Amino acid sequence: MYRSHNCGELRAQNINQNVVLSGWVQRVRDKGHLLWIMLRDKTGETQLFLEEGTTSAELLAQARDLGREYVIRIEGRVIERASKNTNIPTGDIEVAVSKIEVLNSSETPPFTIEDDTDGGEELRMQYRYLDLRRKPMRDNILLRHRMLQLVRNYLSTQEFVEIETPYLIKSTPEGARDFVVPSRMHQGQFYALPQSPQTFKQLLMISGFERYFQIVRCFRDEDFRADRQPEFTQIDCELSFVNEQDIINVFTGMVKTIFNEVKGIDLGEFPVLTYAEAMRNYGNDRPDLRYGMKFNYLTESLSGTDFPPFKNTVDAGGDVISICAPGAASYTRKQLDKLTDFIKDPRFGMQGLVWVKYEEDGSIKSSVDKFFDEETKKAWLTMANATKGDLLLILAAQTNAVQKAMSELRIEMAKQLELRNPNVFAPCWVVEFPLVEWNPEQNRFDAMHHPFTAPQPEDEGILDTGNARSRAYDMVINGMEVGGGSIRIHDAEMQNKVFSLLGISEQERENKFGFLIRSLKNGAPPHGGIAFGFDRLCAILAGTESIRDVIAFPKNNAGRDMMLDAPAFIDQLQLNELGISTNS
Repeated sequence: MYRSHNCGELRAQNINQNVVLSGWVQRVRDKGHLLWIMLRDKTGETQLFLEEGTTSAELLAQARDLGREYVIRIEGRVIERASKNTNIPTGDIEVAVSKIEVLNSSETPPFTIEDDTDGGEELRMQYRYLDLRRKPMRDNILLRHRMLQLVRNYLSTQEFVEIETPYLIKSTPEGARDFVVPSRMHQGQFYALPQSPQTFKQLLMISGFERYFQIVRCFRDEDFRADRQPEFTQIDCELSFVNEQDIINVFTGMVKTIFNEVKGIDLGEFPVLTYAEAMRNYGNDRPDLRYGMKFNYLTESLSGTDFPPFKNTVDAGGDVISICAPGAASYTRKQLDKLTDFIKDPRFGMQGLVWVKYEEDGSIKSSVDKFFDEETKKAWLTMANATKGDLLLILAAQTNAVQKAMSELRIEMAKQLELRNPNVFAPCWVVEFPLVEWNPEQNRFDAMHHPFTAPQPEDEGILDTGNARSRAYDMVINGMEVGGGSIRIHDAEMQNKVFSLLGISEQERENKFGFLIRSLKNGAPPHGGIAFGFDRLCAILAGTESIRDVIAFPKNNAGRDMMLDAPAFIDQLQLNELGISTNS
């Protein structure tokens, strides 16, 4: 018997019981005549106790030879702990050891297996199996497991059927680049790993299953960042005979269930914003609603201004936008200059920043005092609902540019003012995205979502203008898109119109999507779906900004597996079997 109890479950009621424990040595503390060992397993930690005069010299010597991360089995009696530790659940007791068996020794670990480790991320990823022994990482993986079960249970109660779709498919790159897999049996031809099961789940609706889901691995060969991985997990769903509101209702319910079960939080109502509203009010289609700083448009009130930056913008048809930063009137000139430098970064392209302080004493100070009178500046503050102690920040440029720049400034101010509380969750839906966006490099329209997204019925007549709104929707939590989908095109004629709008020739659409067009001609029901970034959702609930923290074996920022040292070269024999030449 390796254990009678787990390390994390012993309590005061177990005092005087004989127990058997197995686990890893967290640390050894030797005070000469007294020696303590902290033993850890998946459930937590228990302190072991040995004392000269009570414990045999042989057993003490054996204990002193133990190193960090040794795997041991011990026998002993639970006793009351003299110096209690309120920071751990087992802090009222310890185990007086009568026997130690070393099950396996360990090299000295390359970093400390502690909650606050001294190992950098690259090192911890190289030894991921050790990193996963740390409680924060273990808790994240257990959270992920629990969320998987909640999702499966919820969707099953909503009459969804879990169906697996193929991983080896045909390459149809429309978004990110595909990962391709050479075929040995059909040399010169390639499979692709799916970026999503999009066409398969539509085919399942045409097959009559009506409600499908899959917790599925997807693959995208794209640039990396904290919330991206080359392989990731989606909660992939599709439903027949539904509209946007039906889907919003079902998946608002799913996310509310997860938060309620995991966090004990009732998320309440999910506001619904159109894409146009999100861009006008926040300059972002993923607005973070944990804090205010909603945009205020000063453009109309400045129609007769002589102040050159504002006049030139208004005359050119641009916009002048302000945000109100709460409690920031105390910013020094140095801090304001740094904000100006921030917004003049080439990524944002702003020429400068205007600021107005509403001082605690009621006075108003600004960077444009000599250009605007007190009444005008007071009007700006009133429009922004500013109160004493607030700071008004103003930018002017062409509408798209100034909205983007002000969005970045809003996010930066939220960081500086510590308004992004990770324990507050502000969800919303964003709907009615543009169907297409112009790609100036290729002189063509690209699908904003994907080419199977249906246009709004009332906009079908203006498809050719590129101004049609789509029936797409995203769920956003704390400024992060966690799920996105759309009502699909279920009519072959409309699908061909959209392909034409996107510049996809008849030959290309036959090669890539011929099977789908044919399926739409065989009684395709109205249908729509959504896919949730499961890793992102886990990261939000775990309170971390990197999805690597909630994936057991992730890739690093360069897409490398540091533990396996992959990708790697393969030998020439394998290449020959695949008919692949390494000669350029």
